[in-house]
Amino acid sequence: MNSIQATIRKIDTKKQLNYLRQNGGVPAVIYGGKEQNQNISISKKEVKMLIEKENFLSNVISLNIDGKDHNVLPRDISYDVVTDEPIHLDFLRIVKGSKLILNIPVKFINSDKSPGLKRGGVLNIVRRTVELRCPTENIPNELVVDLENLDIGSSIKISSIKLPENANPTIQGRDFVIATVAAPTIIKEPEKPAEETTEAGAEGAEGTADTQAATEGTPEKSPDESKAKEGDKKAKEGDKKDSDKTPAQKK
Repeated sequence: MNSIQATIRKIDTKKQLNYLRQNGGVPAVIYGGKEQNQNISISKKEVKMLIEKENFLSNVISLNIDGKDHNVLPRDISYDVVTDEPIHLDFLRIVKGSKLILNIPVKFINSDKSPGLKRGGVLNIVRRTVELRCPTENIPNELVVDLENLDIGSSIKISSIKLPENANPTIQGRDFVIATVAAPTIIKEPEKPAEETTEAGAEGAEGTADTQAATEGTPEKSPDESKAKEGDKKAKEGDKKDSDKTPAQKK
């Protein structure tokens, strides 16, 4: 359990709270149980260290206030929309004999001792957290899943995880799955048969050759040859007109 030094906070105006934050403090409040809400402040440095932990919102913390320890649970944290710095924390007072509903993170160990993973299998995680109803005196930091000796096709269910005493999953009536060891999936793009590729290439080559041959078989005419033929055509047309005239017209 982490222990943090806290100070009773008697300031509550917006200006005073901003001054507290500018000087490295984070305002917070403790609520719950029969006691009144208590306003406190914590060092921003220690708050950031808490936030970095994966199980921050399910980890019981001991706040030392004026020499007295108070067990609390972080329930909410607010951040500045511009700087993303923590600006406020809510702590729930731990009361003995009561129960809380919490999302507990799942931790997987001994992946190097799993035959299925060694053979290329994939760990398919269905649930990274499990919602438990826990007594305040027995809140786990995490749920441990041992992957040793698990082969491909194995399934890890909630019944195979050791839970703290009197802690129960909120999902009742079925043994739900936490994770599975699945077979590797390799998808290969189908390759085109070599024969089809060769035939397509041959057809393309033949078509090109035919086009070239057709072009080569048609000789190009020079400008002089075209003019000569056009002159002969006009002369023939003139002779035909003369032959059609009557003797009188010819005179």
